[in-house]
Amino acid sequence: MDLCTPVQYVKGVGPRIAGLLGRLGIATVGDLLWHLPARYLDRRAIAPIAELTPGKDRVVIGEVTASGVVVTGRRRTRLYEVQVNDGTGVITATWFHFYPKAMAGRFQVGRRVLLAGECSFFGGRAQFVHPESELLDAEGEAEVGGRILPIYPATEGLTQRMLRRAVRAAWEKWRSALPGGLPDAIRLGQRLISLAEAIEALHFPETEADVAALNQRSTAAHRTLIFDEVFYLELGLLLRRATWTLKTGATVPHRDEIGRAFARSLPFTLTAAQARVAGEIAQDMAGTRPMHRLVQGDVGCGKTVVAIGAALQTIGAGYQVAFMAPTELLAEQHTRTIRPWMEALKIQWALLTGATRGKERRQILEKAAGGDLPLLIGTHALIEEDVRFARLGLLIIDEQHRFGVAQRLALKQKGVVPHVLVMTATPIPRTLAMTIYGDLDCSIIDKLPPGRLPVVTKLYDDGQRARLYEGMRKELAKGHQIYVVYPLVEESEKVDLKNATDMAAALAKVFAPRYRVALLHGRMRAEEKEAIMRAFCLGEVHILAATTVVEVGVDVPTASVMVVEHAERFGLSQLHQLRGRVGRGRDQSFCILMANDRHSDTARARLRIMTETTDGFRIAEEDLKIRGPGEVMGTRQSGLPELRVAHLVTDAGIIATAREVAASVVAGDPALVNPEHAWLKRTVMERWGERLALGAVG
Repeated sequence: MDLCTPVQYVKGVGPRIAGLLGRLGIATVGDLLWHLPARYLDRRAIAPIAELTPGKDRVVIGEVTASGVVVTGRRRTRLYEVQVNDGTGVITATWFHFYPKAMAGRFQVGRRVLLAGECSFFGGRAQFVHPESELLDAEGEAEVGGRILPIYPATEGLTQRMLRRAVRAAWEKWRSALPGGLPDAIRLGQRLISLAEAIEALHFPETEADVAALNQRSTAAHRTLIFDEVFYLELGLLLRRATWTLKTGATVPHRDEIGRAFARSLPFTLTAAQARVAGEIAQDMAGTRPMHRLVQGDVGCGKTVVAIGAALQTIGAGYQVAFMAPTELLAEQHTRTIRPWMEALKIQWALLTGATRGKERRQILEKAAGGDLPLLIGTHALIEEDVRFARLGLLIIDEQHRFGVAQRLALKQKGVVPHVLVMTATPIPRTLAMTIYGDLDCSIIDKLPPGRLPVVTKLYDDGQRARLYEGMRKELAKGHQIYVVYPLVEESEKVDLKNATDMAAALAKVFAPRYRVALLHGRMRAEEKEAIMRAFCLGEVHILAATTVVEVGVDVPTASVMVVEHAERFGLSQLHQLRGRVGRGRDQSFCILMANDRHSDTARARLRIMTETTDGFRIAEEDLKIRGPGEVMGTRQSGLPELRVAHLVTDAGIIATAREVAASVVAGDPALVNPEHAWLKRTVMERWGERLALGAVG
């Protein structure tokens, strides 16, 4: 009766459907019960087609009388149309994005189907655009009539009926195994219901339930599950923070001689924002508790200079520093930036990556273990077991969102209790930062250095390609370089998109023989990628045709144009990162978003935001609203806890309250040792212990 029972043992599931559920991350009975409906359709009023009026959530049932691909308009746009007749009239359902074979197999003439969506009228005829649909038989038609129907996130081959029946079977057998959830004092204080009541209300809404409230996620059941989930997550983060701050770290005096020498050597004065953050870091490290600080700031704001100041302060106090970057390219970039400063101050340093082998690697490891190497820069190679430090006092992690919790912990354990400074150029809204990095203090460098011009962003369609190439030629004539980014490496049969391989060849023809074009993508061998990027950095390559492998990459001050093909296919944060590859020098730079003119309203809104602002925090907020936190941050790659119910933007109010309640618990009992907190501690360890690396807590 355990919720960890494999989902294939649910009545009616079996290995085949279990495989389909696995695509959705559903492996156990518990996963299935927490796979909540994305929205609800009101089947209490199925309308005759003849009586339809314009508006959302109109529902009809009828028979497919025709289906197929239709080509329309001057642009020869391909659509898929299905006509459905219910005996009172005919409605046309239209899809702009589709796989013809799958659609033809689904909408066979004579099939009974249910369609639901926003109804509009064109030429006096009712139509749906991209409606939700469900195939029906006599049994299925009886099942959907007269009630509120949950619509679940699904995958190809997995129908709503399969999901509903699997959830019903799991609920009937395993409902008694559901955990108790929140202690009564907290639950009643927040006016919440039990977990079992909440799960039941969302999977099987009562006939008189409020469909609007269900779709707005404003029911008591939603509030209960959101609060329960976030409360235990915040409790885990706060426990980790409390445990860490009880330790004694390396005391690093503020303003040591090396730090002052570094400040004098800089050819510029720190901005007010840089100076403020540097002061916060220095104050943290001068105390007895280990620092745990996140530094956020847009590309080019000067995070590296601030981090090196902290590193030199640590080295001056007799400790070692480890500086970890997510890629070899980025680690090498840091070494190029740091080298002149280290040489001027006569400080030894080394670079350790997966490519460091043999005698060179052995010498680096011996020096680090013996304490004779003050600064070691590297990639994931720094986490390897044979890498040891004599006195690791500071750990710096660049592009933090690309490392998981376990990786961060592994590197922290290289020192007794090192200070930890993590940096990210991916702006994170406050609600998200508090949840992902609840064990960190946050600093923001919110101003670019003087002289940096904002990148001008423009939106073009394919009809403006001649204008694009003319602009590219003007920039190349000035001695500047250009990135052109594509969503695909090679041509795909499923989607009609430009790809990097073909377009690199096309660009070479357009700009030959004067300008050299090179291709860069993730399938290349590491040495090949390194060689191409070095050639681009040295100006030997003028146009770099690439996939998003350049999203986080090296600084090329002479690169002044970023062209993004099929920009409608990218998320806002990804577009912002790509735009950050240019504008690194003092010349005006440009970002050209090439977009298909048939893109969706959501894509249009996303691209419009890019042309309106270069503020990474506003862009991140908008991206969260559109796509949700998991996709924005790259959940599995970043260590972002996967939230099943809560949304870190729309549920910000509940999240703030849950954090306050969790904080009040931890403030009175930092390790949850009091008997009345035994249930809380057991629950937080069961739910989040492994993912938040809470093994050392208590």
